Amino acid sequence: MLILLGNGVVANVVLKGTKGHNGGWIVITFGWAIAVFVGIFTSAEGSGGHLNPAVTVAFAWLGKISGDAVLQYLGGQLLGAMAGSLLVFLAYRRHYYATDDHDAKLASFATSPAIDKPLDNMITEAIGTFVLVFAVLFIASPASTLGALDALPVALLVLGIGLSLGGPTGYAINPVRDLGPRIMHAILPIGSKGSSNWKYAWVPVAGPIVGGLVAAVLFNLIKG
Repeated sequence: MLILLGNGVVANVVLKGTKGHNGGWIVITFGWAIAVFVGIFTSAEGSGGHLNPAVTVAFAWLGKISGDAVLQYLGGQLLGAMAGSLLVFLAYRRHYYATDDHDAKLASFATSPAIDKPLDNMITEAIGTFVLVFAVLFIASPASTLGALDALPVALLVLGIGLSLGGPTGYAINPVRDLGPRIMHAILPIGSKGSSNWKYAWVPVAGPIVGGLVAAVLFNLIKG
């Protein structure tokens, strides 16, 4: 649900001939916020809303989930992201064939930097994910007035990150949100599509993990 609606709004904005073509950054950031809301809301009962390895690893480091569950979460997250991308492709299949812009096609699957400087890009991803995980830990804290991880405040949080920090890299802030769809871009028959930009692929994986762990360490110092 996260990737279907999140990459779906990107496809609607960037692919040729859609009703939402050229809708702009505000449409994308709001669409992703709704995607996060629906993703968490629908997965909360089964997994506690774990859609992001950066959050999962941070929770494991803090002892909030067992280490044995981490690989199960990561596997499910990656497969779910790949499945979501497949559904986006099926929904927009004719628009992929009608679009000649390779970068636009890739953008509806994975992130790319506005200025390609991998170290700077990784720092940007780490900062964005730090904000995400640090805030989520407070939202999920038993002392929170919410009492548990809640879909709406996290969706608003992701909206804020996208609006404030998303410009340099497209704010993956989630390793499988980028990796799973990038794999699908490489294997799906979407016509002329160009490179999947694998040389950049490590940035939206490493940056969020680093940012999430830093958030967990700081949270533990404050609340531990």
